[in-house]
Amino acid sequence: MVKIVFMGTPEFSVPTLKALAAAYDVIGVVTQPDRPAGRSREPLPPPVKVAADMLGIPVIQPERLRNPDAIDALKQWPADLFVVAAFGQILPQSVLDLPRLGCLNVHASLLPRWRGASPIQHAIKAGDARTGVTIMKMDAGLDTGPILTMHEIDIAPDETSATLHERLSKLGAEVLIPAIAGYVDGTIVPRPQPGEGVTLAPQIRKDDGRIAWSASAERIDHLVRAFTPWPGTFTMWRGRLVKVLSGKVEEGSLPAGCVDVVDGRMLIGTGSGVYAPTRLQMAGRQALDVRAFVNGQPEIDGDLLQ
Repeated sequence: MVKIVFMGTPEFSVPTLKALAAAYDVIGVVTQPDRPAGRSREPLPPPVKVAADMLGIPVIQPERLRNPDAIDALKQWPADLFVVAAFGQILPQSVLDLPRLGCLNVHASLLPRWRGASPIQHAIKAGDARTGVTIMKMDAGLDTGPILTMHEIDIAPDETSATLHERLSKLGAEVLIPAIAGYVDGTIVPRPQPGEGVTLAPQIRKDDGRIAWSASAERIDHLVRAFTPWPGTFTMWRGRLVKVLSGKVEEGSLPAGCVDVVDGRMLIGTGSGVYAPTRLQMAGRQALDVRAFVNGQPEIDGDLLQ
């Protein structure tokens, strides 16, 4: 049986690890170190470590995979294949060269579209109608390696990164196992990625969630859904941060950033169309539906958001 070392970190990676463990001999797992989390800032293990411990699979957590100690640890596992899913570190050539069958990656986009760390958020933010999962053989580039298989799904009109993340996580686990089988027996031959259609999906930062009301209502809706649950979207009102948790596009016209409260609804002018938040949260307070929010902040009517 093919011996596999799995590399992954967040919840996205867990279904893939479980699918691999059910079908192959997973002899080791590599994941990120425990990180402080929550108000207590106590170190918490990543989801993949928790899953690996439950499966009884040995785990290493190198701070940097390119460090000699980490590479020496990997060499102790006689792996035929490395499988990567949202690991969070770039694999150096010295690691890519270790297993005899190379390294495969489960990537949450239709490559070469959205190469990089945040393909799910960028697909929704751009208004893509479809996305999917690509199983690829890794090389030294950023998601540039040849493709084994691709599997498409529709992006729903109300899709958020949270819902798409869950769907693609399950899809990746489902399609990986037959892809490995075909790769190992030679019936699937990796093919080069197309040279055209390349887009990048750089890591998202918290500041990226600030809403520019000069954008169209449609673009703002994409942004809100793309950044749900993280990093979230926000605007500034009278020097205070207001999180926009959900909303929808409506017809109409108002000056960009101008608020009009009508029958408990909050309409905000944009560069094109009107955006109507349905759930908001003042910084440091609880989230409220829009009617409760405007009842508590009546002075926002007619004011300007920035």
